[in-house]
Amino acid sequence: MRRLTVFNAMSLDGFIADSTGDMSLAHQSDREWNSFVRGNASGQGVLVFGRKTYDMMAGYWPTPMAAENAPVVAKRMNELQKIVFSGTMEKALWHNTTLLRGPLGEEVKRLKQQPGPDLVILGSASIVTQLSDARLIDQYQVALAPILLGGGRSMFAAIREKLALRLAGARSFRNGTVFLTYHRA
Repeated sequence: MRRLTVFNAMSLDGFIADSTGDMSLAHQSDREWNSFVRGNASGQGVLVFGRKTYDMMAGYWPTPMAAENAPVVAKRMNELQKIVFSGTMEKALWHNTTLLRGPLGEEVKRLKQQPGPDLVILGSASIVTQLSDARLIDQYQVALAPILLGGGRSMFAAIREKLALRLAGARSFRNGTVFLTYHRA
């Protein structure tokens, strides 16, 4: 059975973006962190997005600027298979993307039963909330950034029920970021 993992950067006070939608907290300019991100990007998996995150990613990663700023990550983002969940998109244009419109929980259950690489959600707070409530996420990876935003978009604010997690790993970086891995308890 395929596993479903969430990978997101988060501020110390629990936000994945500030009140204007700025997600720059996820972008550290640090050799150690950048090496970790490149190594992480070289893995296998199917990227999973909601429409808003997909639009943002598809607007950046295929560009010459992305290839110049982060060539290894850009190459992998463009190569990997991608799934976008949307009821409003007409067509997914980013290379190697499948558009799914069915009920989110049912589609994810079906995907997890299929053979293939694991599934990785990037961003997509509303999908994270829905799939957390449905108990379909197997692992949460959080890059805890050393910043307080005071408000913004939370990945977990709309969770309906408590969800117990078990710490599976922690790694700190010189730039102050702490990478945490949790499994459902």
